[in-house]
Amino acid sequence: MLRPLATHYRYDYSPITRRADYSWPDGKRLALYLGFNIEHFEFGKGLGARLAPSGDPDVLNFAWRDYGNRVGAWRCRDLFDELRLPVGVLVNTALYDYCPEVIAAFRKGQYPWGSEMIGHGHTNAERQGDMNEETEASLIAQCTARMKAEEGMAPRGWLSPWISESNATPDLLAEAGYAYNLNWCHDDQPQKMRTRVGSEGSDFWTIPYPQEINDIPAIIGRQCGAEEFASMIIDCYDEMIAQSVHQPLVMGIALHPYLVGQPHRLRQLRRALKHIAADGRGWWTTPGAICDHVESLKVQG
Repeated sequence: MLRPLATHYRYDYSPITRRADYSWPDGKRLALYLGFNIEHFEFGKGLGARLAPSGDPDVLNFAWRDYGNRVGAWRCRDLFDELRLPVGVLVNTALYDYCPEVIAAFRKGQYPWGSEMIGHGHTNAERQGDMNEETEASLIAQCTARMKAEEGMAPRGWLSPWISESNATPDLLAEAGYAYNLNWCHDDQPQKMRTRVGSEGSDFWTIPYPQEINDIPAIIGRQCGAEEFASMIIDCYDEMIAQSVHQPLVMGIALHPYLVGQPHRLRQLRRALKHIAADGRGWWTTPGAICDHVESLKVQG
């Protein structure tokens, strides 16, 4: 007899064509957010996207990624400011020691168009999936405490470095008080996820985070050029606007400043974001605001 396949038990199958209808604020049908990954890598510890093979210590790739914090993030901030776009900032807490100015530039009072600080581990030189439960819980607790101390409030959302989860990650995040994570790319709508605390009435959401409209898989993995990546963003937006007549949808745009902050790519990113901003039919927001909205409507997920 054929056996049932192993599953994660976090959610059930649900076709998008058979769900309750609702709208985003002001009757908008497509929610848009920038997932801006500001990251730091421990020197000589490996991991990270690679421009080319290098030796040990890996000066080439470390310095290339560090360009994002020194130059690219500032160029991107200017672009987002120019277009008056809110930003979901994915924060490695190591940045508070290395280059706190970069995070401060997106903080409330410094960035006028709205931002949300989102937990993204301590450094992208480590993966949660490699940790035991005690170590992972400690990491989440320490990152949460550091962000609360720096930002005046604890983050409500989390993206694991490298989208690396253990079998307990959603449980640990819910137990630590998080409202949502961005690790799962399985849907175009927010979905509820089962956790160990779910039976107590605490909702834990997954907010769609893209692995297609994401500069690392596109530019590093598929070797898309800057113009092609920008066209992907535009085509995704235009198609999802058309699809959103039938269902409310979420479109995330995942960016890393060491990639899109390079001048030739920034020029093309400007083209894509200007197209969306000029169209005006999307709701530019942050993942936390998306989570708040579905919570307020009591969407079942």
